[in-house]
Amino acid sequence: MTSAPAPTRSPLSDGDWHRLHPLTPLLRGGLTLVVIAGILIANFRDRLIQGVVPIFVPEVDPGDFETGDPLDFIFERGLLLVALGAVIIVVLVLVGTFYLSWRFHTFRITGDDVEVRSGVLFRTQRRAPLDRVQGVNLTRPMIARLMGMAKLEVVGAGTDGNVKLEYLSTANAEEVRADILRLASGRRLAEARQAAAAAAGGRGVAGAASTIAAGLNEMIEGAEDPVDEPDSVVNIPVGRLIASHLLDGSLLFFLVLVGAIIVASVLGTPWLLLSAIPALLGFGAYWVRTITRSLRYSIAPTSSGVRITFGLFTTVTETLPPGRIHALEISQPILWRPAGWWAITVNRLSGRGLEAAGSDQFATVLPVGTRADVERVLQLLLPHLPREEWPLVFQHGVLGPEGNDPYVTTPRRAAWLRPTSWRRNGAYVTPDALFVRRGFIWRKLALFPLARMQSLAIAQGPVDRALRVANLQVHTVIGRVSGSLGIIDRDDAVSLFDRTEAAAVVAAASDRSHRWAGEEPLDVAAPGTVAAPGTDAAPGTDASAPAGPSEEARRAEVSP
Repeated sequence: MTSAPAPTRSPLSDGDWHRLHPLTPLLRGGLTLVVIAGILIANFRDRLIQGVVPIFVPEVDPGDFETGDPLDFIFERGLLLVALGAVIIVVLVLVGTFYLSWRFHTFRITGDDVEVRSGVLFRTQRRAPLDRVQGVNLTRPMIARLMGMAKLEVVGAGTDGNVKLEYLSTANAEEVRADILRLASGRRLAEARQAAAAAAGGRGVAGAASTIAAGLNEMIEGAEDPVDEPDSVVNIPVGRLIASHLLDGSLLFFLVLVGAIIVASVLGTPWLLLSAIPALLGFGAYWVRTITRSLRYSIAPTSSGVRITFGLFTTVTETLPPGRIHALEISQPILWRPAGWWAITVNRLSGRGLEAAGSDQFATVLPVGTRADVERVLQLLLPHLPREEWPLVFQHGVLGPEGNDPYVTTPRRAAWLRPTSWRRNGAYVTPDALFVRRGFIWRKLALFPLARMQSLAIAQGPVDRALRVANLQVHTVIGRVSGSLGIIDRDDAVSLFDRTEAAAVVAAASDRSHRWAGEEPLDVAAPGTVAAPGTDAAPGTDASAPAGPSEEARRAEVSP
């Protein structure tokens, strides 16, 4: 007896080919074309008329309208119908081009893939296998938001492997995203409902007309319908966000640079002062863009994964399914230390080119937060981290080292190679993750889930061999979280390598986080109940529940 398949939220996910929103060509290129045409007409209309009118009216001397307004010339010569006809022809050509572009741009969502076909003369087809989907991003640029539209980006596993659905109505985009995530979790779409099929029996001309009418209504009415957003477990005050950017070090470096330019100009090179103006404008634009991009931030658990939303003008929503985090890093600049602020970045497959991996806007999952905020976010991103490992995060990790430090660190004989951070420079492996701790001025703690670690390397240079130390390198997907750790005792590094290798094999064999069908959203604990110093309470776990035999066996294999 088989269970009933999951119901479909959107009729666009029934496995048939569908078209995007009728106003898609306008947002993808039409608005830009209109703006460019307006600029050209405003600046070169005299030259345009001088070149075009003689083609249709050979007896007209172009010198007759070198002065005065060209519109007056059109009225005086009785060319109004010719001008209107030319405008109508141009509009019809543009409308026809937009229609063909929309007509031949289709997509379908099956139980195995998300496919997109496009192109009139040259056809292209992109396909994203659902079992390789890493996440689904929903972006609503400001103009698209005013028209009640959004675009979806299905994040694939390969480089440049993303599939975009731009644009859909906001309601359809939300429902289609939920269907894609449900399918990617291993659940199949239900068969098309009989009622929906009967209702769609008259689709064709009438269906297209109703779709276009709905699109025009959305364009006229403007404001999008409200979308149900899950409550965020973290709220970032605007003042904290602005202060964090003031204290992150980049602004101070910029002010020092500007000060140096001003001093140099006063001492005899005044032309250097001019170079500070474009630098100031560029940095100001970057600073404002960075802040506005972090506004309206929210992060919340859903049945399909962690939902992260941010952006003031362009709103971006990413749904990150479980098991898609390849590395996570908690960092704290020294100027944030008095306020107790932290940031969290992650490595995960983005489907973009390698040149964009380092500047991926989705890498920062917590721009700035308190310790309680960090604990809440870690509960969402690492829900299966056992309770006994949580002291390794704060107590011995980002705040360490403390007494009885379990981390393997830089030996005293090589401290001169890490003069400020040799006590903090270290690593520790558990059956679930490899912890890499480094930095004194800029505290960092990186966590690498063993089930998704690609490889681990040991390297030695001539100085390292003389000091009997080695360097470790964790290989994971390209991102902003670095897996390098240098100047560790050679014997400790070899032992850490062996234990990590054994634990990674076991973790990869037992990992089931790539399938999340039927799971309920995680119930996040209250702030301060996770990873408190000196405690071993884990998020979302019962401290009295004993670990199963298989878990104990796994831990015995990697115990030092």
